[in-house]
Amino acid sequence: MSTKKMVSLFLIAMSMTLITPAFANNSSTIETPKEVMAKQIEARLVEIKKMDKSSLTTVEKKELRKEVKDLRKKATNNGIYLSVGAIIIIILLLILIL
Repeated sequence: MSTKKMVSLFLIAMSMTLITPAFANNSSTIETPKEVMAKQIEARLVEIKKMDKSSLTTVEKKELRKEVKDLRKKATNNGIYLSVGAIIIIILLLILIL
């Protein structure tokens, strides 16, 4: 790969990291269904935490623990996140290989 091509690829990669979205300050008050669901889950977890668990039977405590586990699984997002740097490295590796 020539030096000229490497420099141009580097400049393109650096310019991609410096680009900012045009509507970054969009202060919309409309909540998405995911946000509503997250607030409901958080409220239920707080409610469970404040409960007096000393009067519950072992079966009820077990069900409560299961509910908390399920709510935490719903609350966490198990997606794959890539940083800008990782994407640039992947693109450069693909260019070098191909």
